[in-house]
Amino acid sequence: MIHPFDLNLRHLRALVSVVALRSLNRAAEAAGLSQPALTQGMAKLERQLGVLLFDRHSGGVEPTLAGEALAERVERAFGHLAAAVRRQGRAGTRGFSRPEQLMTATQLQAFLHFADAQGFAGAALASGLSQPGIHRAVRELEQISGQVLAERRGRGMALTPAGRAMARGVRLASGELAAGIAEALGEAHPATRIAIGAMPLSRALVVPRAIAHFLDDCPGTVVDVIEGSWRELIDPLLDGVIDVMVGALRETPPSDVEQVPLFTDRLSVFARKGHPLAGRRVELAELQAQSWVVGPQGTPLRAHWQALFAGDPPPVPVECGSVMVIRGLIMQSDLLTLLSPDQISVELDAEMLVRIDVDLPGSVRTIGLTTRRGWRPTQAQQRLIDLIHLASHETRLHENQ
Repeated sequence: MIHPFDLNLRHLRALVSVVALRSLNRAAEAAGLSQPALTQGMAKLERQLGVLLFDRHSGGVEPTLAGEALAERVERAFGHLAAAVRRQGRAGTRGFSRPEQLMTATQLQAFLHFADAQGFAGAALASGLSQPGIHRAVRELEQISGQVLAERRGRGMALTPAGRAMARGVRLASGELAAGIAEALGEAHPATRIAIGAMPLSRALVVPRAIAHFLDDCPGTVVDVIEGSWRELIDPLLDGVIDVMVGALRETPPSDVEQVPLFTDRLSVFARKGHPLAGRRVELAELQAQSWVVGPQGTPLRAHWQALFAGDPPPVPVECGSVMVIRGLIMQSDLLTLLSPDQISVELDAEMLVRIDVDLPGSVRTIGLTTRRGWRPTQAQQRLIDLIHLASHETRLHENQ
């Protein structure tokens, strides 16, 4: 499988010029290369990928669909690198107006290892590269970008704000190049990987149903399901580690994400079978005298729960974001909880847990998809998103029958 940084970034930049100008001569001049060097670079890219990027003819060259797809992703990748430099208000060194064009794949790969390990020794151990080589790559990127990317703190090293911005830009650039490789190779592309961030209190039925259908449609593709709270998942999403998040939408999301509603979910109060409140109509005031296990502060579910009690919430001896733990607690105690019925459907069907009969004002939340603003999914990613939409629709139809 081809790693994005196995490809020469200078050749990829030249590819963009060839696609735009439809001429090796003019592209070589624009890229600052000789025509033989450019020709050799394009031929090397084609050998590495195993596809033709251009059709050659007497009047010049015409990019293939693979060449156009890869070139578009390359432009987006360098856009992320440029944004990482601009974000800190610097224009780079050496009087060069586009410092990202001086960066090499070796430097970027070594810097990501350093960023992940937060140190040269750990980066060397994880990557197999030498510590001096990683140190040199980080310092070269600092010179190119005109920014201090790492600083010593105590006995270790840590990324500066500029370093964190650079790491995010490099990860996003790597993701764009990986998408470009996948689109260029099309059906010939080997197994790919898609990462979904699943909030623990999101609907339990939709994502598994969508993934099951997806694996039938796209055999060989690996789907990573990364569970966490919104706060735990948002930075990996913005870094490009996660492709899409599924869960409760925020009323005021960050400006660099986009939210797409899937369905509304009505929350209910649940308890163990035989709970003192089970089997009869309950007033909201009675719930205030009970002890609860609910999600942590700052989550939409906790906000819904607090709103029920008008600023005077009952005791919460346990705060927990794990549905598995919550289920176990309420089955073995008199604690109450607020959840979606789908999250405990097995226990409800087995009558191990019961719904408390009470009217809950404002207990509806919106479940949906969260992606980076401007993100463009690959064909496989879009297929999975389409299946999530379809699974949401099928679930609503089943509930209404």
